[in-house]
Amino acid sequence: MNIKVLCKFVLIVISIFAYNSTLNAKDFTIKGTIFDADGEKVGRTTVLLLTSDGVESQRTGSSVAVYLMGMGGGSFKFKNVLPGDYVLEADAGKKGKASIPITVSDDDLEDLELVLSTKTKAKKGIVIEGDDDDPDKVVKIPENATEAGSDADYVTTELSFELKKLSAEIKHLNSELEDLKALSKMWVNPLAIYSKEIILQNGSTVFGKIIYQDEETLKIETLLGYLIIERKNIVRVIDNVVTEETQEYVPEQIRDSYSPPPMPKLAQPKYTSADPFSRSAGKRYSANCVLVGNISERKDNQSAIIFTGEVKNIGGRRADFVKVDFVFRKNWSGETKTLTTFLRGTYHTFDSGITTDATLLPGAFGAFELFLPNDFGSFIGYSYVIDWEEYE
Repeated sequence: MNIKVLCKFVLIVISIFAYNSTLNAKDFTIKGTIFDADGEKVGRTTVLLLTSDGVESQRTGSSVAVYLMGMGGGSFKFKNVLPGDYVLEADAGKKGKASIPITVSDDDLEDLELVLSTKTKAKKGIVIEGDDDDPDKVVKIPENATEAGSDADYVTTELSFELKKLSAEIKHLNSELEDLKALSKMWVNPLAIYSKEIILQNGSTVFGKIIYQDEETLKIETLLGYLIIERKNIVRVIDNVVTEETQEYVPEQIRDSYSPPPMPKLAQPKYTSADPFSRSAGKRYSANCVLVGNISERKDNQSAIIFTGEVKNIGGRRADFVKVDFVFRKNWSGETKTLTTFLRGTYHTFDSGITTDATLLPGAFGAFELFLPNDFGSFIGYSYVIDWEEYE
């Protein structure tokens, strides 16, 4: 029984001490005045009391700080402030802002002054006028930007960022320009991009570009879209080589005043053709040999593969030693083998005494054949290039 009485007595004593500690907890008052840049007092301005970690300080029974008091313009007062580190902040809109750190320890704080300022750290750096839609955007550097080392570093960093941004924009524009060039080239000469000629078992032919392939299927990009073709339906894949004329490079500094050197005077060509148009055309144009139709493929009695075709000289000069170079793709690993066959055209004897039957006069046709023996092995596709020489 005595133990229970003793425990009750201890609890009562502890409660009394805790109550007295609460009553004796000391709080303080903060007073001050807000001034603008000209030294005039500013009223009707919100003042916040923030803790050191940026949280708004609480008054007893309220979550909002005590704001402007009516005693004198620009005066403010906070009550019941516990000891600790705080930050006083004031925002008067266009008149400016103010922020000062304070420490409440063992006495009230009075006669504090908050001086509003319209200057911000951003003004010491780069200022860009206009918006993203304004092409006349200007970058300005204030005169006091280099007064301190930190400001100079800030300016350097901002300039570096602007240069990197411009460099990225230039790269993007160059990429778009290359895409436009590729599109224009595609419509002028589709074979420059879609150079693969895919012959199917049903006799149809697809021109396109192989963008993906595996052991079973091929994905082909064409002018009309994408096609998925199974390998078992493919007979041959032909790579049509398109050659383009290369122009002589002339430096830009002398491009306006530059004129190409005169062509050497050539001897009169000795044509066996009696066609006067062919003789006159040879003075103005070069030879140009092209394939007529498609290359045919068949097998003889010994199962040897024979490729046949026809070539026409659509140019204005004689083409000598006309030949067709076949490049056979042996497997999907890239192994190739090249075979050449000469055209059967007209005979021509040069001044040196050499005679050839692989000559095509302007407008003339010539046939070719290429035999693949049985020991040549299998292949998955081929490409061809028509080549010739021009002599006087």
